[in-house]
Amino acid sequence: MSEEIVIDGSAGEGGGQVLRTALTLAAITGRAVEVRDVRAGRPRPGLQPQHLAAVRAAAAICAAEVEGAELDSQTLRFAPQGPCRPGEYRFDVAEIAGRGSAGAVGLVLQTVLWPLALADGDSQVTLRGGTHVPWAPSVDYLQAVFLPAVARMGLRAEIERVAWGFYPAGGGEARVHLHGRVAPLSPIQWTQAGQLVRVRCVGVAANLPAHIAQRMVNRAHNLLTTALATRPEVQLEPLRVRSAGPAATFFLLASYEQASAGFSAYGRKGLAAEHVAEAACQELLAHHTTGAPVDPHLADQLVLPMALAAGTSRIVTSAISDHLLTNLSVVRAFLPLQAQVEGGRGSPGAVTIIGSAHD
Repeated sequence: MSEEIVIDGSAGEGGGQVLRTALTLAAITGRAVEVRDVRAGRPRPGLQPQHLAAVRAAAAICAAEVEGAELDSQTLRFAPQGPCRPGEYRFDVAEIAGRGSAGAVGLVLQTVLWPLALADGDSQVTLRGGTHVPWAPSVDYLQAVFLPAVARMGLRAEIERVAWGFYPAGGGEARVHLHGRVAPLSPIQWTQAGQLVRVRCVGVAANLPAHIAQRMVNRAHNLLTTALATRPEVQLEPLRVRSAGPAATFFLLASYEQASAGFSAYGRKGLAAEHVAEAACQELLAHHTTGAPVDPHLADQLVLPMALAAGTSRIVTSAISDHLLTNLSVVRAFLPLQAQVEGGRGSPGAVTIIGSAHD
């Protein structure tokens, strides 16, 4: 067995990304890892329900021995006892919290996705918690941006939203079907976006009046038709839905000839619906002006599959994020790879990785 890896959980952006990437790579490589100072850079350091859910999920798929897997723990040791096992799994953040929780199901999925995709068989994963929460990929984003992107590298997966779940009540559910045996992953060359063809504007009012969703999409339509010189098609989708608690969210999907990008914003008490839409529109316009095909959220999620691919991958992104740089530092602790990042934090740039072709 290879020597245990020690990861500084306070490094880089100092959040849960360090933990999730370490768990993913431990499960894939079979190497034990100890993460110290877990989420030291956050107001509430240590393992919170969604992070503990990710730990338990990763442990379930590779029969890992785990120490420190409890709420608020700042040190975790994770030692896989066998290869990842495909199958049917169910992970519920609320069960861990002991109450309703909007812990992000997208982040739990992020932890087990690649180990199960590389496993020798198909898997069905049911996730309960928050499907649409700040600082995490929503189910909409996973469906429309992330999964089509990694399909280019060989991953075959579908995700279905069964129930909406928002902060703080949670109560959402997503079902994911993963087709395994994708190793080795194919490298990706993604440097051009092409013409902007369409923008889809989805305003969601959960347990709130329908006019809130309508106001969000109307504001986005007015902003985008004024700001975008190319005059793409703008689709408006106001939705009124049921959930465990009231919430408002807005999602923009920008479809280019060779890429898709997604941007979300979330309402809160006292914030006008129009301002929610404006926040997402500003992110889209900042991305659009760079001409890059890969949005900042997708770029950090592509680092891991690029590192696992058989060959040289290169992507151009509208912003080099702290999450991307943090992911890359953790990957380097596990895998022998060459990587180059062009561009500074928060600026447009490119990432080139010669993958380890792990099988």
